[in-house]
Amino acid sequence: MFDIRKIQEHAIFDAVKNVSNEEIAEQIVFGNENSANSEDNPTWVKNTMRRLESRFDNETVVQIRMNCQCGYGMDEKLNFLNELIATSSNLEEFASNDRAKAAGLSFSNGDIFLQFPFCPCPMLSEVDKLDSLTWCQCTTGYSKVLFEKAFKCQVEVELQKSIRMGDEICLMKIALHDFTWSQAAGG
Repeated sequence: MFDIRKIQEHAIFDAVKNVSNEEIAEQIVFGNENSANSEDNPTWVKNTMRRLESRFDNETVVQIRMNCQCGYGMDEKLNFLNELIATSSNLEEFASNDRAKAAGLSFSNGDIFLQFPFCPCPMLSEVDKLDSLTWCQCTTGYSKVLFEKAFKCQVEVELQKSIRMGDEICLMKIALHDFTWSQAAGG
């Protein structure tokens, strides 16, 4: 059976271990003496993020969480972006397509924006409100990988709004670096 908690534990463990060691990763994911094993998902999410934030500086925390993205549905979303690119002649046209708008894409001042009117994270379905944006940074990592593959350039993703932080939408700004339309269009 699909156990999102186990998937998240594994992703966070690996991401923390990659910047520190196995012992620290265990403490963050499972708590002292595996105390987190008895926590329900909303409590585990909040406590894990607190342990992460207390152990690392903000830049490292963001990088760790960006590396926790699961990649779920990546191929399907990449195919969708590639279809939009193939039928567009520039970024504004790409994000102005009716299908792009329906998927939450928009374009402003040279940047792409992606918004959701709901929280897409199944781990947060029972969380009323988060204490910080830390948990949500995995979606910026997911979007970074997705848009770098689609546009074949470096991408910076900034999380600007989060429903679980009290905003009306989830919103990310996606900046393409050293990008030319011909590289995305395969020309």
